[in-house]
Order: sequence, then C-alpha cells, then structure tokens
Amino acid sequence: MQNDVQKTPKQWTDLEALTQAAECLRILAHPHRLRMIQMLLEGQYSVGDLAEACEIPSPMASEHLRLMQRCGFLASQREGRNVFYHVTEPHLQRIMECIESRFDPSAKE
Repeated sequence: MQNDVQKTPKQWTDLEALTQAAECLRILAHPHRLRMIQMLLEGQYSVGDLAEACEIPSPMASEHLRLMQRCGFLASQREGRNVFYHVTEPHLQRIMECIESRFDPSAKE
C-alpha cells in the first residue's frame, strides 16, 4: 500500500561534515581516551597524571592526547618541563554525559 501523503524532506547533515564527525568519534572510541576526557572535563591535568589514572606509560598517554588535540578536542600548555592539557570542545561534556548515563550504573540520571 502506497502512502499518498508527501513527507517534508528533512535537512540532512552534509556527508562531508558527517565524515569529519565519524573520524572524531573514532578518535574518542578508546577507553583510555574516554577516561582522559572525563578527567579533563573537571580541569587541566599533566600527561603524567593522565597516564597514571589510565595505568599506561606517559609516552602512550601523550600519543592519545595528540590524537585528541588534532581533532580539536584539547589544547595544551607547557609549564616548565610539564605539559598540561584542557578541553576546548564544549560539546564533549554532553557526549560524556550520554556515555556515562548509558554505560555507568553509578551515574546519576
């Protein structure tokens, strides 16, 4: 049976924009990176602090941070021998809230 009612076409997001979104989501799709984002949404942290919290070596943490920085999620600031990172993408807060509400049983609704 054919529907005679014409539906109004939805304005779909441009495929190029969706390709960029998919790449950024792929970058986030790692447990160590998600933990780092959780921490960095609370304030700035050094590579060493983030590495310790993720139980990984500092060079590995640095690589994760560089990937997220390239995607525009983070920025860094050098203070002496330490590099501190902070979140620059405001939408990460809502993304993490969705992830936590879906996958963290202790998260408040």
